[in-house]
Amino acid sequence: MTDQQAALASFTQSLSQATTAERAYDALSALFQEVVGFKLFTVMTVDMEALLARRAYTNRPNAYPTSGTKPITFDRWFEHVHTKHETFVANTLDDISKVFGDYELIGELGCGSVVNLPVLIKGELVATINILHEEQYYTPENVALTESLRLHSLAALAVALQL
Repeated sequence: MTDQQAALASFTQSLSQATTAERAYDALSALFQEVVGFKLFTVMTVDMEALLARRAYTNRPNAYPTSGTKPITFDRWFEHVHTKHETFVANTLDDISKVFGDYELIGELGCGSVVNLPVLIKGELVATINILHEEQYYTPENVALTESLRLHSLAALAVALQL
């Protein structure tokens, strides 16, 4: 069994035993760490009726707590991820600063690259899986690995939303 197969098996077992949303997201976070790698992992859910995004999960609660919401901003990132449902990738802190106002905190955490993976239900964006790492970390190969976990992300989100 390869490392990736073992990670997938562990994810399946952990997700099937999750009794809280946090445990479902813990399973997904562990899978992303093993398969792709990150320094920061968050799940942002979206409510398009209220035009609000909420951080539903984070592996760094001191820097990025799960409390509260933030308004959805209609900008080029929104167009890319929300409207086109495409994965967003930025591999330098400078590129991140053009779309995220919290880029200084991102840099303080040792991160300089990001991937935002859209998760859809019924053709509508319901969440993004966000992974951040050092600059230039998210090569085309790592982005492809991230995108290969889209179905797993959907499964974890579906379980979390039911709990």
